[in-house]
Amino acid sequence: MGEIMDKRISVLDVEIDGITAKEAMRSAMEYIALEQVNVIEFVTAASLMRIQEEEGLREEVCRFDLVLAGDRAVLEAAEVSERKFFLETENRVFLKMFLRYLHKNHMRIYLLAESEEEAEEVYRYLEYYYRGIQIVGLAKVSATDRSDDMLVNAINGGEVDCIFSMLSSPLQEELIAENKGVLNARVFIGLGKDMLPVGQGKMGGGRFTCLVAKYLFKKEIEKHKRIEQIYAVK
Repeated sequence: MGEIMDKRISVLDVEIDGITAKEAMRSAMEYIALEQVNVIEFVTAASLMRIQEEEGLREEVCRFDLVLAGDRAVLEAAEVSERKFFLETENRVFLKMFLRYLHKNHMRIYLLAESEEEAEEVYRYLEYYYRGIQIVGLAKVSATDRSDDMLVNAINGGEVDCIFSMLSSPLQEELIAENKGVLNARVFIGLGKDMLPVGQGKMGGGRFTCLVAKYLFKKEIEKHKRIEQIYAVK
């Protein structure tokens, strides 16, 4: 990479927006002003591998409006070299900027989580640090307990500005792809299990789990590059 990171980077054939936190924030503010729902998705090493396992899901993710690197491993896989992008990703700069914007403008949000404990933890965090945000509802969603129609009705009835999803992959991506056309919210943020700055090391798994995920991701990247080289020779 040069001094400025390319605008689009590809990791395991998923197109990721290689932009700064300020650029991402400008896009998010534009989305808030629109009527239709726009999707901002954070992808991590773990979520990218799970997305690969579901047929057609990778293409759906590439069609999201903004796809951002959620951890250092994704940037390393894309061979990004600029320290600024690593710092912004690790410190979740865009997410914090967006939360401050929602707080300042008293936006209405809806929370999606896989357990009541996770939802309550995030609720308490937002109430403490971003009290100006209006949390109009929260729902527990799991792969074995989905009721999309009821969920969509609840969200649309709350006149929501933004949906915060803290679901694991591929559940989160499937939910977005199947329902984004009928949601009345302005922005759907796919955070995954470990993006919000609460419960770090707990919601996303322990240190050993993270190390294993990083190792498997590295092996998957190496395999993907070998396959690309084979096809290039042909």
